[in-house]
Amino acid sequence: MQKTVNILNKKAKFQYDILDKYTAGIVLTGTEIKSIRSGKASIAESFCEFNDREELFVINMTVEEYAFGNYYNHKPKAERKLLLNRKELKKLKKEMDVKGNAIIPLKLYINEKGFAKLIIGLGKGKKLYDKRETIKDRDNKRDLDRIKKNFR
Repeated sequence: MQKTVNILNKKAKFQYDILDKYTAGIVLTGTEIKSIRSGKASIAESFCEFNDREELFVINMTVEEYAFGNYYNHKPKAERKLLLNRKELKKLKKEMDVKGNAIIPLKLYINEKGFAKLIIGLGKGKKLYDKRETIKDRDNKRDLDRIKKNFR
């Protein structure tokens, strides 16, 4: 088992401009937390949505079945409730009404108390030309780093 678990959504910062970040707890069952602690989870294709009772859920988050689980094992792609303050939920709900905004999971980690936490970001979708600009900046930075390394 790993000491620290940091599961990242690498595509999120490329596809969205992150406007605001929140740390949310997740409602999990016993075998789900065991799988997350062993690093067998993915948030690459996931997103967050409000239900009709204004509760926030993470959708399409994959937590693999626990290897030593039996009949009581969990479903890998189940919807999982996120725990935030009422004030934060109202603010996010209001921001979601704006066209082009989405709530994206950025990082899944285990805190010092052993609880699974999810950092979610309120993001605005990037246009194609913004993505091209990001790629160009990344390539220029990589070239400059190579030049600096050879210069020393």
